[in-house]
Amino acid sequence: MSTTNTLLGDYSLLDALTKRRSRRFGLGMKMPAGPLAFESRHAPFPLTEEEEAYLTFAASGITGFALLDLPFAEGQGGAIVARSLGRTIASGDAIQAVSLMVIKDDATYLIKRPQDFTPQEIAGLIDQADSREFTQLYQRMRIKIKGGGAAPPVAPMFNVNVNRWSLYAPGTTYFLPINELTFMYINGLLEVFNEHSGAFVIDERAGCRAAGLGLFARSKGGHLYDDPAEGRVLTVQRLELMVSELVTIEQGMMLQNLGLMCQALGLGGFPNFAEHEYSWLQALGFRMGKMTASKYLGTGVFIGALMKVFGRNSYVPYALGLERDGKVLLQPYCPPYYASMKDAVRAVVETKYGAQGLFRAGAAHSAWRDPAAIADGVSEISAAAVDATTAYCEYLYARYGRFPAYMPPFRTVLGFQACHLDHEFYDRFYRSEALSETERGHMAKWHGTAARES
Repeated sequence: MSTTNTLLGDYSLLDALTKRRSRRFGLGMKMPAGPLAFESRHAPFPLTEEEEAYLTFAASGITGFALLDLPFAEGQGGAIVARSLGRTIASGDAIQAVSLMVIKDDATYLIKRPQDFTPQEIAGLIDQADSREFTQLYQRMRIKIKGGGAAPPVAPMFNVNVNRWSLYAPGTTYFLPINELTFMYINGLLEVFNEHSGAFVIDERAGCRAAGLGLFARSKGGHLYDDPAEGRVLTVQRLELMVSELVTIEQGMMLQNLGLMCQALGLGGFPNFAEHEYSWLQALGFRMGKMTASKYLGTGVFIGALMKVFGRNSYVPYALGLERDGKVLLQPYCPPYYASMKDAVRAVVETKYGAQGLFRAGAAHSAWRDPAAIADGVSEISAAAVDATTAYCEYLYARYGRFPAYMPPFRTVLGFQACHLDHEFYDRFYRSEALSETERGHMAKWHGTAARES
């Protein structure tokens, strides 16, 4: 049993739920003004690797195989799942669309997702999780992308004023989930554009014309229900909002797990604003592209011309992907990492139906007792679904210069900052229940000293 196991003990989930609070004031911090003005008399005290390992596992630890207990009969929708591994958080279609960054004073790390490991590595990772070897897992799962920390400015609107006093303070560790939207988007399109769902999409920024799907409309002899009275017509914006919300909920579960683990460990921590369109990704060293504001906003030619005349059509940066030392670490399913949207769609299809895909040889890497029976029972995806998905994706990329159309492929929403608490601040301004015994006993239990608690 690891040292961390002994120190953590069997902390109750109900205690974690009832005692979890956002606690922000850490050792070495200063709140400069107002009725809670206070300056810590202690130096910053960074989280240990062991503490970071437990928090990282809570947010994104690989725990085993998703059960994928779904109906795989033709037309029943089970084949929407795309991958077979699970983490400590739920994920739509088992895609694991959210990555995690761990940012501290001396280094910035990307935490690998399940799909970033080979199938041969997975068994060892699961065994280490079962054995509670979280520090060793943390060391295996992280990729150093920068020496030192990384963060955007704290000024509005990169952040919000209420967090400026504490954000990125020395000694804190910042956990940043990053949404990747394109795989979830394309995978969902393959389902909604098949013969069983038959959804149709119109582009509300182009006079509500068909979003590349005109030839697939039932009114033209196709298989998609383009009559609004039948309830299967969506707008591009509604469809992309759906994708964004599904992925962001996954991120929210990461943040909740971080809060619960902070409570179990006796650390401080709080979720905070990180929703700027590009500043976090730029600070982390993503490969960036740019487009004019009119293109970014999807305005028409006339409005774009007016913006140019009035000097309002400046360039807007956006993240394309994350690369280090010639290796691609995070990439979306769209150009420039694929030659075309057709190639990107085909790559998603291959993940599921290719020779090593989930519903072919890849079924062997699953929780199913008889994976061959599952693979044999899942029909090939229809050409009509693939063709409609390709036509829609190519239309969006050609018209708006990116995919998705309303936002870049990578998105940040909230981050989570963890720290060692300064108890003197809470004892001065709060009733005793503001800190539980877990917080009050952390330094003595984990670090062998009560000096910082007096």
